[in-house]
Amino acid sequence: MPCRFNIWALGLTSGIIFGLGLFFITWWIMLFEGAQAGPVFISRVYRGYSITPIGSLIGLIWAFVDWFIGGVIFGWLYNMIARARREVGA
Repeated sequence: MPCRFNIWALGLTSGIIFGLGLFFITWWIMLFEGAQAGPVFISRVYRGYSITPIGSLIGLIWAFVDWFIGGVIFGWLYNMIARARREVGA
């Protein structure tokens, strides 16, 4: 019998992990490379993000929202597929 995900917990966990991950990576880069005003690839996806202290907070918010939604969708889809497989008897 397949496990079911709590979709809200999965979304929250995904959002926290990836939001904080981007936040800490930004500070890691600033610590070793220095803050830079030039655009980075992720700033094309997350508007306002840059390798700056304010940019790290903007990135944290964007990544949290993005991955929260992704985690909820993933959990919902997984539960739907698991339910369908259980009904078929696979």
